[in-house]
Amino acid sequence: MPATPHTVTRCVCPGSFDPPTLGHLDVITRAAALFDEVVVAVHVNPSKTPRWAAAERVDALRECLAEALPPRDAARVRVDAVEGGLLVDHVRSVGATAVVKGLRSATDVEHEQPMALVNRDLAGVETVLLVADPRWGHVSSSLVRQVHGLGGSVAPYVPPAVLRRLAAR
Repeated sequence: MPATPHTVTRCVCPGSFDPPTLGHLDVITRAAALFDEVVVAVHVNPSKTPRWAAAERVDALRECLAEALPPRDAARVRVDAVEGGLLVDHVRSVGATAVVKGLRSATDVEHEQPMALVNRDLAGVETVLLVADPRWGHVSSSLVRQVHGLGGSVAPYVPPAVLRRLAAR
């Protein structure tokens, strides 16, 4: 029996990543186990004032992923900066069929569900929600910024590449 051709599956993992956390890396790594290709979309959110410029977030994520993933897996993950527009437009432009997001709490579900429904209505894009690993369920970029800003250690919450960048600031 002839082999069936494999259709490449691609997803987008969007976020502000300001800064990237171990929770973000966990979701991206798990997405890479589910999809052939992962596009990490660093969004510039006009309603937020980022502490890190988009280019720095992209560079930090690339460095984190290169350190965290085996080379074969890292080759299947790319990081893009996305300025403005609808997420589904970027999803379509990269040929992805799904958005992958992490869920830390019931509040995240309340936030993500309407967006998932709109993404499906507008573009037929499905949303895959991954429940956060218990180690990272309480971690957010905001928490990292707050703890770091008050002089506390964020080493348990961020990848080594982010820790180095924070120390250099």
